[in-house]
Amino acid sequence: MEENKTVVTNENFDWNAFENDLGVYSQPKEEIAAAYDKTLSNVAVGEVVEGTVMSIGKREVVVNIGYKSEGVIPVSEFRYNPELAVGEKVEVYVESAEDKNGQLSLSHKKARQLKSWDRVNEALANDEIIKGYIKCRTKGGMIVDVFGIEAFLPGSQIDVKPIRDYDVYVDKTMEFKVVKINQEFRNVVVSHKALIEAELEAQKQIIMSKLEKGQILEGTVKNITSYGVFIDLGGVDGLIHITDLSWGRVNHPEEIVQLDQKLKVVILDFDEAKKRIALGLKQLTPHPWEALDPDLKVGDKVKGKVVVMADYGAFVEIAPGVEGLIHVSEMSWSQHLRSAQEFMKVGDEVEAVILTLDRAERKMSLGIKQLTTDPWADIEQKYPVGTRCVAKVRNFTNFGVFVEIEEGIDGLVHISDLSWTKKVKHPGEFTQIGADLEVVVLEIDKENRRLSLGHKQLEENPWNEFEGQFSIDSIHEGTVTELVDKGAIVSLTDSIEGFCPMKHLVKEDGTTAKVGEKLPFKVLEFSKATKRITLSHSRTFEDAKRAEYAAEKAEKKAAADANKSVVKKINASVEKTTLGDIAGLAELKAQMAAKEEEEK
Repeated sequence: MEENKTVVTNENFDWNAFENDLGVYSQPKEEIAAAYDKTLSNVAVGEVVEGTVMSIGKREVVVNIGYKSEGVIPVSEFRYNPELAVGEKVEVYVESAEDKNGQLSLSHKKARQLKSWDRVNEALANDEIIKGYIKCRTKGGMIVDVFGIEAFLPGSQIDVKPIRDYDVYVDKTMEFKVVKINQEFRNVVVSHKALIEAELEAQKQIIMSKLEKGQILEGTVKNITSYGVFIDLGGVDGLIHITDLSWGRVNHPEEIVQLDQKLKVVILDFDEAKKRIALGLKQLTPHPWEALDPDLKVGDKVKGKVVVMADYGAFVEIAPGVEGLIHVSEMSWSQHLRSAQEFMKVGDEVEAVILTLDRAERKMSLGIKQLTTDPWADIEQKYPVGTRCVAKVRNFTNFGVFVEIEEGIDGLVHISDLSWTKKVKHPGEFTQIGADLEVVVLEIDKENRRLSLGHKQLEENPWNEFEGQFSIDSIHEGTVTELVDKGAIVSLTDSIEGFCPMKHLVKEDGTTAKVGEKLPFKVLEFSKATKRITLSHSRTFEDAKRAEYAAEKAEKKAAADANKSVVKKINASVEKTTLGDIAGLAELKAQMAAKEEEEK
């Protein structure tokens, strides 16, 4: 087996002398080591020094600070600076001259952090433009690495344009200005928008100076709000108000335009001091009323779409920008107050008749009830006087009941025409809203579209029979049903009532009759015209007393008359009598006179 031979580059080198330091070096070894150390930088742990990037790998960046070995730093510490190149000078923090692997241990992140607060304050003071690395999103904006400090970038400060997607900025390095520092909490706010605002302001001044009313420009839709659209005119923004987007109704600007869409717009007005520009889109097209069919006239039928609803009516667009109002009163022949929402809703396609047309004022009124025949046109033939029908109770008043015979045909039943016999104080006592009520047509007023109706006329007038039944001085049993101011209502039968004045309610014992008492009543007055029966309870016993007293008085009078006749006869024969007879007659006369005086 062959022996392995050691190959030595310099066969004449005296290894024994080298190992035992037997004069190999021309100078002492210590002096040579000291001279070598002088060629290296003095590295002190904990210091921040400047180094040179020697190489950049996928994971590590090698930095030379002039020490006997080079330091290695994770590439993640340089994420804020993607343009880092070999040969570039960077600041590093010396963590240790040698780690466990004998490697120089450096940190770029710590070097930045040690000086970061001073540098941030310096950048704010000097209005300096600095670089920062956008690490991630947060509520309301982004987190930016600036000199190793986490600074806040508000969403409104990213760009002059509204940002729709924040995520595209993550992991990007951008230039910023420090705009605010809270020294107490060490909070830093930066802005990218501030860098470009100055340039934009100068650009705006140039653009504003060239603007004229009526000028047509091209712009890009920058932002859409509920009240209008912001247009970028190339450095300056203008607003198209929602009312200037279209001649027609617009619920939201998104119906007309889209983000980033290029549009031609006209300048309506501008305020150079406030940098406000009012733009118009609809003004680039003629007004729809000018293009309206010149032959269109009152009475013509049109079709359209309901664009707006209100309680009082509906606005119908018959062409973009051309609207007509259908008032609720023109939606139905019915005269009852109703809401327009009962007839139609937004989006409905409707046909209507033109009622008025004012091209100068650009106004039009429409109607849909005119598409059907007016129910009053042939009212005399349809419901002649005497016609019986069933109507629907629609409304009450103190004087009667309003009913609807059919859609558009209303009538009034006066309160006096509800019942022949019952005293109705309010229609609510007799019927209710929504109920069916049988009626008869009494009178037609076609001109004023009114019908007089009756309910009691469906039956014969019972007062013709009552006249004989309740004759004056006849006595009937009745029940006191209600006490009123001047008397009481007395029920004589199920269908007829009478009135008893208060003084005639007094009973024989001197008390007044109460509600619910059943008593005899005498008829004092009967009126068929006014349908009134006046009664009295008191008369039922007072008249009997009077009759008894009259009979007694008549009897006494007859007796007195008889006595007078006897006396007269005696006086006639007195001359023929004797003196004794005269004395006897005188005594008899005195007795009769005393008796007569006693009777009186």
